[in-house]
Amino acid sequence: MRNIAMCNVCGCGSGEVKIERAPGQPETALADAPKHAGHGHAHHHAHGHDRDHAHAHEHADGHDHEHSATSAGDLHYGHGPAHAHAPGMSQSRMLRIEQDILAVNNAHAADNRRWFADHGVFAVNLVSSPGSGKTTLLVRSIETLRDALRVAVIEGDQQTTHDADRIRATGAPALQINTGKGCHLDAHMLGHALEHLHPEDDSLLLIENVGNLVCPASFDLGEAHKVVVLSVTEGEDKPLKYPDMFHAADLMLLNKIDLLPHLRFDVEQCVAYARQVNPRLTVLQVSAQSGAGMEAWLDWLRQGVAEARQQRGQRIEALRARIAELETQLAAKA
Repeated sequence: MRNIAMCNVCGCGSGEVKIERAPGQPETALADAPKHAGHGHAHHHAHGHDRDHAHAHEHADGHDHEHSATSAGDLHYGHGPAHAHAPGMSQSRMLRIEQDILAVNNAHAADNRRWFADHGVFAVNLVSSPGSGKTTLLVRSIETLRDALRVAVIEGDQQTTHDADRIRATGAPALQINTGKGCHLDAHMLGHALEHLHPEDDSLLLIENVGNLVCPASFDLGEAHKVVVLSVTEGEDKPLKYPDMFHAADLMLLNKIDLLPHLRFDVEQCVAYARQVNPRLTVLQVSAQSGAGMEAWLDWLRQGVAEARQQRGQRIEALRARIAELETQLAAKA
């Protein structure tokens, strides 16, 4: 079993990626072949910082390292075409690596998206920082939806099967992907997981990504939507600190609102910051613990499943019509 090469920017990917199967079944590991997305790569981390002064220094390694400094002396390494800094690498090389890796990842994501469309699966990618309450949210959602919808879950973490075990306790099928030192799921990992999990046709697939508000923003898994979960215990300025993630999401769940009476958290300011980054962002306020606001979230999921099912039905009908048309043409020529 080989180790996956380390990311040049965030250090992710060093270690084994394991797909943990159900208890009693063997584990699977993903090798570090260069063709696999997410392994041995540099990420694009865009930062919307003000830049008063830009500098390019040539270090002993012979590469230029660009950063900017404000009048207060703060340093920002989001300067340059790669919008990131990595010792020993030029901006142009980082950018080429990023483009190559994301192109491969996007090809895998397109395969996943076709599979979801063919099977009528509504796939949702939940992203957040650690401790936002994603797993509790999923458990409560499954407990409410399981009688009406078929639901499966893919869990992403660096280690342990704790979250997948919590999901399995609800009766829903769940598969754990452990990324080792990797800080996100990628489309290739998800494709392997689908081969093992086999979500049912016309079902809901909930993907809980690794807790990280940076790298998962750049990696399309083939999902219908990214949903960013932000808890009120984290601070209302998170959307400004991690803009890529909130810009990539279609829905923000502001979780743990039952704790608002005990916190200094400005809900309106948080929503304003989020929409400053992403004006099209839909925001729902929920508490996975108390159940407050959950019905709006569940309705959003139900609607997505219904639309995916309808679109699959339309494709099947179109295919049947085309087959009938070809059969008629062949009969006329006979």
